[in-house]
Amino acid sequence: MLDLLIAGGFVVDGTGAPGTRADVGVRDGRIVALGSTDEPARRRIDADGLVVAPGIVDIHTHYDAQVFWDASLTPSSLHGITTVVGGNCGFSVAPLTPEAGPYLMQMLAKVEGMPLESLEQGVPWDWRSFGDYLDRLEGTLAINAGFLVGHSALRRVAMGPAAIGEQATPEHIARMQSLLHESLAAGALGFSSSQATTHNDGDGTPVPSRFATDEELALLCSTVGDHPGTTLEFIPTVGDFGEEHCETMTRMSLAARRSLNWNVLVVNREFPEMHESQLRASDHAAARGARVVALTLPYDLLIRVNLASGFLFDTLPGWAPVVALPLDERIRALSDPGVREKLKKGWAEEPNDLIKSLMNWENFHIAEAFTPEIEPLLERRIGDIARERGRDAFDVMLDIAISEQLRTSFHPLAWQPSDATWRARAELWRDERTVIGASDSGAHLDMMDSFSYAVQVLGPSVRERQLLSLEEAIHQLTCVPAALYGLRDRGRIAAGAWADLVLFDPARVGPGQTHTRPDLPAGASRLYAEPEGIEHVLVNGSEIVRGKSLTGERPGRVLRSGQDTRTVELSGA
Repeated sequence: MLDLLIAGGFVVDGTGAPGTRADVGVRDGRIVALGSTDEPARRRIDADGLVVAPGIVDIHTHYDAQVFWDASLTPSSLHGITTVVGGNCGFSVAPLTPEAGPYLMQMLAKVEGMPLESLEQGVPWDWRSFGDYLDRLEGTLAINAGFLVGHSALRRVAMGPAAIGEQATPEHIARMQSLLHESLAAGALGFSSSQATTHNDGDGTPVPSRFATDEELALLCSTVGDHPGTTLEFIPTVGDFGEEHCETMTRMSLAARRSLNWNVLVVNREFPEMHESQLRASDHAAARGARVVALTLPYDLLIRVNLASGFLFDTLPGWAPVVALPLDERIRALSDPGVREKLKKGWAEEPNDLIKSLMNWENFHIAEAFTPEIEPLLERRIGDIARERGRDAFDVMLDIAISEQLRTSFHPLAWQPSDATWRARAELWRDERTVIGASDSGAHLDMMDSFSYAVQVLGPSVRERQLLSLEEAIHQLTCVPAALYGLRDRGRIAAGAWADLVLFDPARVGPGQTHTRPDLPAGASRLYAEPEGIEHVLVNGSEIVRGKSLTGERPGRVLRSGQDTRTVELSGA
């Protein structure tokens, strides 16, 4: 007898093949019947009018801490995500020492926008090895989750405070390699690192991985190659790639004998030199026998910034020390005319045109207000408000933020992409040099709603813009990322595959309204949204989402390298 029969749905299997009306039978967590079956079932879901697709595979999240207070990893699970990978950008929470814990907490709060009070109250911080961390999660999760070993955590544990600002000695590197071997043997999916200038710790100092040499990176990557079913993830820089970035990623891939995916490729047809220069990294690697794949977010992210977290502000020259001050001291500093002049000068000296343009407060719109005085200004442009008041836009922006204890959220300038840009994006989504993802779910909780990326593709991009066929879109969201990471029996619908499935209404699927939700530990808030049109989500054969509600089931698996993943050799990539 079947545990479950999903009857009469339009099955799109994830391979890119045309969809077809079929039944799907599930037993013991796996798909055992596909097509038509008369075998009786304990439960039946009538899928008439619904698409039955593999669960979405999201390879770029930061759920490492949230796993302790939210077994369902919302809102991702509500959006049809059935498998996630954490530990990206060099930011894992294991391995761990008592000395490293407070540092990692403050680093995650600053660089990944996780409320510090939630990290302090919602996470136990009492494991030591990576294996201890994974063991703690067994049997607790609603969806499948695997984790990379983060370079910044590895460096801090191996080097202590010397991890910030100092070059690793041979002894330090040997210690990091030993910890990495131990973590990978326990089931870590691979290694992640970052050299991004936007990644600064709680003190406003570059995170530990930014002090690593290419030699250190290569030696750690060679360690990865000694373990089956592993991979690499990397954040190189923001903007155009120089030859050095291409060569660094190529050396990393060759040292590990594994594919490397990097974050994040942004496509703008009006400025093609940006993404074309970045994609050269893939061509550079391929010519040398390596593989480098760009992770790309498939829609325009309308981010929010605020001076309470200070993320992105702290990348501007001279801003980091001010943003790192305790809140009361930061407010006093931002009220000082002399400090304001220095900060304005820092913005003028920002060498990265992309960041400078993004952080131009003249074009900020007020996204969310927290007092009756500021609420009437919602969605208004700071430059327009300043002109009405006959004042400087920078002073107006700071005064508004200070009046709300720096909580005010601002949208940087919203750019409307052309039809040509959308077509260029769709072309690159099909490109073997890219993979769709970059949700960053679990991070930047007051800043981004990129957790909706999958339904953004299935709704606006497929149904409304018709940039991809439904089959192509599902292939790119499921089978492609699963294959890149070598996930066994996931990312497709086939006999013997795990029954990770999402059932949705193709006429309605899409993003819901984003709002602030105060449901984190210690009463902290996050951006949140339920999607439209997602009717059922199943993980390993158990239903975890029905409509917009969680069922409370926890069938998710902790994915371990070698056991739940296979090695994807460069020669076969």
